[in-house]
Amino acid sequence: MNKFPMQNRYCRRNATMETTKEITALFTLIDDPDEDVFGAVSNKIVDYGKNIIPNLEHLWETIPNEATQNRIEQLIHRLHFNDLTEDFKQWSRSGHCDLLLGSLLVSKFQFPELATTTTLSEIEKVRRNIWLELNNYLTPLEQVNIITSILYSYYGLKGNEVNYQEPNEFLINKTFESKKGNQISNGIIYLILCEMLDVPVKVLRIPKQFILGYFKPGLSPENLHNPFHKIEFFIDPTSGQIFTHQDVDDYFKRISVPPVPSYFKPLQNRQVIQYLLEEFAKCFKSEKETYKQYELNQLAKLIDE
Repeated sequence: MNKFPMQNRYCRRNATMETTKEITALFTLIDDPDEDVFGAVSNKIVDYGKNIIPNLEHLWETIPNEATQNRIEQLIHRLHFNDLTEDFKQWSRSGHCDLLLGSLLVSKFQFPELATTTTLSEIEKVRRNIWLELNNYLTPLEQVNIITSILYSYYGLKGNEVNYQEPNEFLINKTFESKKGNQISNGIIYLILCEMLDVPVKVLRIPKQFILGYFKPGLSPENLHNPFHKIEFFIDPTSGQIFTHQDVDDYFKRISVPPVPSYFKPLQNRQVIQYLLEEFAKCFKSEKETYKQYELNQLAKLIDE
């Protein structure tokens, strides 16, 4: 039995009071005009971790000065970004690098308080509808036609060309919410469903495109010198349209690029999320938002490491 319970309680309360005093003192310096002072104060506040965010949000609501509010917003963003960086480190270290989890982490960059249950529920609903229609006797084309029909016709997913003026179209939570994405977000949803259903569809490295390929069973395409001939057909995830080998050959002629074997090696999940981060970063080119572009590219490099 602890002989000094009152003393321990007093020590804890005293430590809490000291912490509160320090936080209050730091908050009074947030509006200091000296950038060096603000930098030191910022670092000290960020050291407290994300648990200090409610305090910062309360401070933001009680301060009428817009410049100080902007500083508080920067601090909150830094705290969320530090937390997200740790999540990406953990995701990257995992063996499988779950594609659904990785894409939701990208969404959390823009929506740090994102509740993922709605997106998880929506994708499970689509997966189940497709699973009920699939069987072992279907041809590859029939399998893909079922996925495409349910995802685009029954569920109503629409696709646009990649537009860096529409950052929400890169994020799967927003794509599910509006039922409208671009080639990349639609493609990632298509990949997630195929992965869940054991359908051998992968994304390819074809220039300026996020095109999917249905791979024949057998040797792993990653280990082949030229996996082009392992692909049954190609899928444009913008709408689910099927392309033949001839269509792809014509595309390479049109862009005057030789169709070298490396373009037909499928991307791994880690590379898919890295690509998503890099493309999403291109949405933030204004002077006010270039820090977001820098941070997203840092996350992409982190995954590469």
